[in-house]
Amino acid sequence: MKRNHFYALIISLLMPLTAIGQSVFDQVNDPFFGESCTSIMVSKGASTDGSVITSHTCDGRYRTWLNLEKGETFENDTTTPIYKGLLKTENRWDQRKVKVVGNIPQAKQTYTFLNVAYPCLNEKQLAMGETTIVGPKELVNEDGLFLIEELERIALQRCTTARDAIKLIGELIKEHGYGDWGECITIADKKEVWQLEIFGEGPDNIGGVWAAQRIPEGHVGVSANISRIGELNLKDKDHFMASDNVFKVAKKLERWDGKEPFKFWKAYGKVEKPFKIREFFILNALAPSLELDFEADELPFSVKPDKKVSAQDVMALYRETYEGTKYDMTQNIKMVKKKYDKDRKVIGQDTIISPIAQPWPSGNLRNTLNYIDSTTVEFQRTVAVSWCSYSFITQLRDWLPDEVGGVAWFSFDNPGQSPRIPIYAGSTELPESFNFCGQKRYREDAAIWNYRKANKLATIAWQQTREKHMYEVAYFEEKGFTDSESLELAIKKLIDEGKKEEAQKMLNHYTKDFTGATMLRWKELEEAYWTKFGLGF
Repeated sequence: MKRNHFYALIISLLMPLTAIGQSVFDQVNDPFFGESCTSIMVSKGASTDGSVITSHTCDGRYRTWLNLEKGETFENDTTTPIYKGLLKTENRWDQRKVKVVGNIPQAKQTYTFLNVAYPCLNEKQLAMGETTIVGPKELVNEDGLFLIEELERIALQRCTTARDAIKLIGELIKEHGYGDWGECITIADKKEVWQLEIFGEGPDNIGGVWAAQRIPEGHVGVSANISRIGELNLKDKDHFMASDNVFKVAKKLERWDGKEPFKFWKAYGKVEKPFKIREFFILNALAPSLELDFEADELPFSVKPDKKVSAQDVMALYRETYEGTKYDMTQNIKMVKKKYDKDRKVIGQDTIISPIAQPWPSGNLRNTLNYIDSTTVEFQRTVAVSWCSYSFITQLRDWLPDEVGGVAWFSFDNPGQSPRIPIYAGSTELPESFNFCGQKRYREDAAIWNYRKANKLATIAWQQTREKHMYEVAYFEEKGFTDSESLELAIKKLIDEGKKEEAQKMLNHYTKDFTGATMLRWKELEEAYWTKFGLGF
């Protein structure tokens, strides 16, 4: 068997599986459904450079192909199809299990946008992150036209601001229905960032119910698969929006008695409290002076960070596995290392963290270690997970032309191990390998496998490979931010001179060159690991 084919078999056994082509109701049988995404938001006044930031990890076996869908102009009376089944396709032409479930009137003009499983950035610096917040099954009505990814697509094609996107999504839900589980979209533009949470109305109504709360100026927020919006002050239009049925539906479905203070997360979220480990860890890391309590009944919706937050700070949070805290899954995976003198006689021993200890242990490894000692590994849902399809941190900057003001720092596979590739709002082409998904099978033409092979090999002895591996992650992160300064100045000059096409070509080539450099380096890591482990470790 060829090495690549053998390796693909091993990886397929290591990777968590999720169902393909499932109905909305069947999704709850997925092992990671409801624990599948993290979105961190940074308001303009809370960032180091005045950026507005939203972000997303697509954790699960979702498609990893992506492309740039170009904006178009349309004649009157044109319609556009609405789809279901796009999240599991193998490339943009794959129509297996994809269904057209309806049509809506097309806009006269649409904007170019970055089309990933959950669409994320358009040419006007409107950006979105996403997390599934589930909610009770009885709120779901599969007859609703829209799934969350299609709402994101339509809004990115038609809107330029977060507020307009929220309003449009609300109108689409009311007119055509919402057919998904509870979802959160973290919507940002050049000025502000909002958290929009959406649920169905139940089997008797195909509409939907939603609420949106703005991250206050100077604050940061997080959504990690749990409804977090609490009391709604709809008189404060600068910070709150909601569907006109938000209270009525809660009463009708007996999810709120109309007497106690209304909290959106309590009425619709089906959770004991609006946070778990990820929300707590991220907010506490950014504002340690608040001394947040993991045992509290509720955490603040957002916090003012102790110091301003950079895009690189957010990238670091997306690598988090809680190392050095009581939640660290590697802390009890230890071994004895003997000390020898020059004659190879044992003169002592140390207890050390085992070379095989890594923060993304498979279920089989955890169960094996816990069979030996039931206290070895207590599973924690870390921010960085091995089952991540892709992730991005998107910066939006109003002092730059839209073409370079918006940038999605994109990575494939585990965000704790992979480099981030800058994709700008003004880009019109991506590398060829981005057209293919690597989730259904091993395929060398799919971009994700250029990173996944080295990443997975590194975890065989993470304590020995980590320093070298993370040096490369840090190198490309620093390179990306250093290079971007001169690139953005050059693009701004071209835009000011009216040379938009030249600017687009430069952006396209930059992303392709950066991607090629990272792929080459991860190939070198893969070969180094094969050499290391082939000789034993």
